[in-house]
Amino acid sequence: MLDVLANRTYRHLFAAQVIALAGTGLLTVALGLLAYELAGADAGVVLGTALAIKMVAYVGVGPIVGAFANQLPRRAFLVSMDLVRAAIALLLPFITEVWQIYILIFLLQSASAAFTPTFQATIPDVLPDEKDYTRALSLSRLAYDLESLLSPTLAAVLLTMINFHWLFGGTVVGFLCSASLVLSVRLPRPPRSDRQGGIYDKTTRGLRIYLRTPRLRGLLALNLAVAAAGAMVIVNTVVIVRAILGLSDNDLAVALGCFGGGSMVAALLLPRILDRVPDRSVMLPSAAFLAVVLLAFAAATWGGVIGWPALLATWLLLGIGYSAVQTPTGRLLRRSAQAEDRPALFAAQFALSHACWLITYPLAGWLGREVGIPATLGILGLVTLLGFLLAAWSWPANDPEEIEHAHPDLPPGHPHLREHKMGRHSHAFTIDDLHQRWPSIG
Repeated sequence: MLDVLANRTYRHLFAAQVIALAGTGLLTVALGLLAYELAGADAGVVLGTALAIKMVAYVGVGPIVGAFANQLPRRAFLVSMDLVRAAIALLLPFITEVWQIYILIFLLQSASAAFTPTFQATIPDVLPDEKDYTRALSLSRLAYDLESLLSPTLAAVLLTMINFHWLFGGTVVGFLCSASLVLSVRLPRPPRSDRQGGIYDKTTRGLRIYLRTPRLRGLLALNLAVAAAGAMVIVNTVVIVRAILGLSDNDLAVALGCFGGGSMVAALLLPRILDRVPDRSVMLPSAAFLAVVLLAFAAATWGGVIGWPALLATWLLLGIGYSAVQTPTGRLLRRSAQAEDRPALFAAQFALSHACWLITYPLAGWLGREVGIPATLGILGLVTLLGFLLAAWSWPANDPEEIEHAHPDLPPGHPHLREHKMGRHSHAFTIDDLHQRWPSIG
């Protein structure tokens, strides 16, 4: 898997991602402490509102930025977004009112909603070989999992020596290092599109491609499945460990570590599996596995008794299934879009996936309070199962790597009219293409 780091450009971009993630992890800890300093016992309400604002920024800003990302110099745009995020993080230690947190979080996450899809859409151009790109996706998944494990530990160590306000300084340093690493490499020039259209056409193009492509409609359903399972873990682990089992903060870290560890195991194994097995044959069974694990744990705890070893084993299995669904996502997006449409399509995935989290986060919290943990496990297990069933119905089993297709929207003589590949050459369907391949689509 590490062979892909021999590519200097990707190596620098991956390092930028890791360092920025570490800075963001410190920001998460510092923000919680800042909320407690300003709001006391209402800190949970403040953080919940900030999380909702984050998701609103992701859902609202991502598609808009994705529509225009290809018209801007890619490297300058990414560096600018890192600098904006660093500047906003620099202001956070000096705020004195809760409403100021909300404004700065919206601005910070809007910059992240601009940076992340553009960054993700750049990697397929840096690593055009699908095997290399698959390994890059697994490394990215590992980076996210390691961040969730190591950032709280790093924050705890730093807090023994410094005031929590200085943690924001670590966030600033992370974004500045990310900017310098992006600036140190040449990025492939994004393809220019010949398409014309107004603001509405440009801002909705990624969403329209996404929702008209059967495999991506299946991916949207899978986004709902992983969001339901992930929200159960992220929102209610603290309730189970502290309130129900009466265990310590260290035990909370162990439980979350089992989830992250399972995700890392899957990320390490997936590259070799995906070399031999189609994405659909990995992602759909993994989503079904998430539903089965949740429902089985709900049944086992229905009497009100939750065992500590059973919780750890369940969270480990959920982590494996979660990563197995999430990691191949970039491969689907890559082969479902022409190169010039990738930023818009990655932005659409960014927005739609976070829209699913915007639903499941409050649902997991409200259900946990109102009906109890066993019932919450069962309900979210059913939501996960629903996502699996919708994905299996939407994503054709005979989904082809290559199809013959037409381009009525391109002028005669356009170079792409001579190409007939959608897999490694990445092709975005028109609605006419979809009707030709899947006549039953309305």
